[in-house]
Amino acid sequence: MSRVYNFSAGPSVLPLEVLEKAQKEMLNYNGSGMSVMEMSHRSSLYQDIIDRAEKSLRDIMGIPDNYKVLFLTGGASTQFAMIPMNLMKKGKIDIVHTGAWTKAAIPEARRFGKVNIVASSEDEGFTYIPELDKSKFDPDADYFHITTNNTIAGTRFTELPDTGSVDLVADMSSNILSEVYDVSKFALIFAGAQKNMGPAGVTVVIIREDLIGRADDSVPTMFNFKTFADSGSMYNTPPTYPIYICGMVFDWVKSMGGVEGIYRRNVEKADLLYNFLDESKMFKGTVRKKDRSLMNIPFVTGNPDLDSAFIKGAGARGIVNLKGHRSVGGMRASIYNAMPVEGVKELVSFMKEFETANS
Repeated sequence: MSRVYNFSAGPSVLPLEVLEKAQKEMLNYNGSGMSVMEMSHRSSLYQDIIDRAEKSLRDIMGIPDNYKVLFLTGGASTQFAMIPMNLMKKGKIDIVHTGAWTKAAIPEARRFGKVNIVASSEDEGFTYIPELDKSKFDPDADYFHITTNNTIAGTRFTELPDTGSVDLVADMSSNILSEVYDVSKFALIFAGAQKNMGPAGVTVVIIREDLIGRADDSVPTMFNFKTFADSGSMYNTPPTYPIYICGMVFDWVKSMGGVEGIYRRNVEKADLLYNFLDESKMFKGTVRKKDRSLMNIPFVTGNPDLDSAFIKGAGARGIVNLKGHRSVGGMRASIYNAMPVEGVKELVSFMKEFETANS
């Protein structure tokens, strides 16, 4: 069976080289006579796997020494509660409301204090990143929360907000490793792995060390960052196999020229699709140009029947998972790091054929 071009928003496409290496090592990792899925997380063999994964991530992201890297479970959604549990000491945060994931984060944070929505793009279906008025920022907030890339809406912050002395917290679930960020500008970065780092099941948290240990005694052990920082993410059994795959993805990123090289390829892919959308008489992008995501590209024909026919036809061509999120409809092409340029070219080619056949 041949491989398809998988445009799923997550779990998403993984590098073929990584999958082939995992396949080769499935039954016998490094001469151990067993799979990574079978080995004890307390073994020296597995310790080497997680240590190398962390080192590789530190290398490609340029993570400073005063930041901890934590491999956790519970998905990025768990962080919507875990972060305020640990960081909300004054009882208030600022947040920019840009889509479904801030919509989920806001009520979780409100369980622990006041949430100041400094700006929102909900008025236009989250199809843009709102302009920020610094006078609405609370200089006494515990932290300032943003989602750098919005998977469903297809928007991205092209400039980071200047939050002054207030710590910046970023949900990077759908664009981590896709473009270069200065980690030192963030107090905390978190991301589910299943879009750009590996399979579902592991969440990476990159946290400045001075923020660890702020949780009070009411915070459960398993929701305290200190628990995992002190144990090297080994307090309990971590998601061993997903971490192993992540480590190989990090190495793959390095082989592709690091995040800088990946970014150049992502721009090439996004330009291919956006340039066609801007010229097409049938297909239209839904996001303001200046705020367009490099990872998630929603588009529509304006006719639900045509949308359905397009999705069906694409699937027959081996171009799959293009259906838009149920909350917005239409189509969405998620072109994460592992999507080859050839996949985007094939998509654009079919879009041209479909437009000609249905004009």
